[in-house]
Amino acid sequence: MKNVTRINKAVFPVAGLGTRFLPATKAQPKEMLPVVDKPLIQYAVEEAYGAGIRHMIFVTGRNKRAIEDHFDTAYELESELEAHGKKELLALVRSLAPEDMFCSFVRQPRALGLGHAVLCAQPLVNDEPFAVLLADDLMCGPDGGPSVLGQMVEQFAKTQTCILAVQEVPRDHVKRYGIVAGQPAGERLTKVEKMVEKPNPDQAPSRMGVAGRYILTPGVFDMIRNNPRGAGGEIQLTDGIARLMTTEGVHAYLYQGRRYDCGSKQGFLEATVDFALKHDEVGPEFREYLKSVKF
Repeated sequence: MKNVTRINKAVFPVAGLGTRFLPATKAQPKEMLPVVDKPLIQYAVEEAYGAGIRHMIFVTGRNKRAIEDHFDTAYELESELEAHGKKELLALVRSLAPEDMFCSFVRQPRALGLGHAVLCAQPLVNDEPFAVLLADDLMCGPDGGPSVLGQMVEQFAKTQTCILAVQEVPRDHVKRYGIVAGQPAGERLTKVEKMVEKPNPDQAPSRMGVAGRYILTPGVFDMIRNNPRGAGGEIQLTDGIARLMTTEGVHAYLYQGRRYDCGSKQGFLEATVDFALKHDEVGPEFREYLKSVKF
């Protein structure tokens, strides 16, 4: 790996079918579902951009063209807004893809798992460390503090190793996560010694579940490529990272902030309510509305 301390590239695996949100996702990518007035993928891209990353790599699939269009220039829309003097809306539309941000798109031809999706990005990542963000996981740092990915970038600058965002999960939920265990290596940091993908509660080494943010070194690509299929018959990213631990250090970071599981209806609704309450335009009126609701 090159002696690089800065993360310049982020990978967004967005080829999933979004079956838990059918029929809404029959013709619309799940990553384009809006939380108030922004699609999920935009929140993730803004988090990466805010962490200093400028090259966004989207691993897409069939029927995902809307994501590419969202970050492209919309000449007709911009011309219409400019002609009607709607300067604020015009600035908003143009802010989706700042001039110093570069977007690349690569297809995942078959749904073979998260590890396979990350492997599809290798030709664009090359020999550099990179971030992976799952748009289903809408993650917020503490109020007034750095984003979750921003916190992880700071940790990577110190360790130069893979950094996995983790959170403590209920015992009966460990079967939904990759679970890690290891030895303390600093404040909120653990040197990972064991990883298990979606274990049964009685076999889980801890309750520390990997959330939807990763910083990975390029060594993970060979580990994924040479790894057999794991849980669910898919090529698991967790298995590739576990193999990488035999040659490189891997750290888990107990992030500060909150994660909304927007791959589930419950998490999506929680995010919608919380973000609406904080929204400058609709927040005050929405708060009053909730007070009037009879449960």
